[in-house]
Amino acid sequence: MRIPILKLYDCLLVSIQWELDDQTALQFQEDLLHKIHEIGASGVVIDITSIDFIDSFIAKVLGDVISMSKLMGAKVVITGIQPAVAITLIELGISLNDVMTSLDLEKGLEKLQQELGE
Repeated sequence: MRIPILKLYDCLLVSIQWELDDQTALQFQEDLLHKIHEIGASGVVIDITSIDFIDSFIAKVLGDVISMSKLMGAKVVITGIQPAVAITLIELGISLNDVMTSLDLEKGLEKLQQELGE
């Protein structure tokens, strides 16, 4: 299964609606990077509200997706981080420095728009 990536003006919106397996996570990484390049996205909002737990591989892929998106010039906002996911990310040493976060999708979109000066 592929994770849908929606275009909203010059930004991309991703809402992950199920727990990720390794293959889906890698496919998502590739799809998102291609989409950023294809449309020249200036921002990405990734909503992970539906993810209740995360393993070390998925955490690494998520961290890599954020870093790669930033390298391609897109600002990233992560929304809906559940407590268990936050704990796991910190325990695994996944650095989310300079990554904007928000409790929900609506606030995340607002934060991205402010950051982009829109």
